[in-house]
Amino acid sequence: MKTLKFATVVVLMTSVIFAMFSFTPGTVSAQGKGNAKVVEIKTSAVCGMCKERIEEAVYAVKGVKAVVLDVDTKVATVKYNAAKTNPDKIKTAIVNAGYSADELPAGEKAYNKLPACCKAPGACESKTTKTGTSCGEKH
Repeated sequence: MKTLKFATVVVLMTSVIFAMFSFTPGTVSAQGKGNAKVVEIKTSAVCGMCKERIEEAVYAVKGVKAVVLDVDTKVATVKYNAAKTNPDKIKTAIVNAGYSADELPAGEKAYNKLPACCKAPGACESKTTKTGTSCGEKH
């Protein structure tokens, strides 16, 4: 009986010690931090609705961890996992939502669907997209 109790205690102690060394908090977070990047993207946002639309579009990009758009500066600050996405994919999401992203003009179809308050002057004015098309409107 004493041998059985001793064996049980030894097995439990060994399991606890193994678990402590296997799941150290630093191991998991260190791997995640190595791939974490932050990018700032200038947008054509002009109001709170723009902020909501852009943040929603950026959050839909796989690998994006956080996004905050400052409407006053029109800058979206995005934290993302570099192993899963990159700034070009994030900018494309913003463009496809109807807003400019740094040097990229707003996507014409999405821009035309925006509410009037979200149509920023010059968002897609006389600039061409990767496909060679532009909105062509003077906003």
